[in-house]
Amino acid sequence: MTASRYQFIASSSLIALIFLCLIWEAWLAPLKPGGSWMILKSAFLLPSLFGILRGKRYTYKWLSLFVQFYLLEGLTRATSDHGLSQWLAVGETAITTVLFVSLIMYVRSTRAPKEEKAAQQS
Repeated sequence: MTASRYQFIASSSLIALIFLCLIWEAWLAPLKPGGSWMILKSAFLLPSLFGILRGKRYTYKWLSLFVQFYLLEGLTRATSDHGLSQWLAVGETAITTVLFVSLIMYVRSTRAPKEEKAAQQS
């Protein structure tokens, strides 16, 4: 696949993750009735959205590290919550996994030739 396809997959899954976090904590299954401060977890993803949409390689690199917190939260809540919250956590885990893989594949597919030679020699 080409870098543009990985960019599309990363952009789509990042937008899906933002919306999932918003509706999860605002309406579907908030920690407290009426919503909670956990809704702010979606705000931390917004600054990366512009870099991802523009294909900034640096953004892909740091987001691949940052998104692991969402994977951890999804796995934790998928094993500890019950009902709708548990299924939303499974969805968060799936979306985050797709996002992480597409981020890594984009970075690898846009690697400069000098970086490829150095990686092969080591």
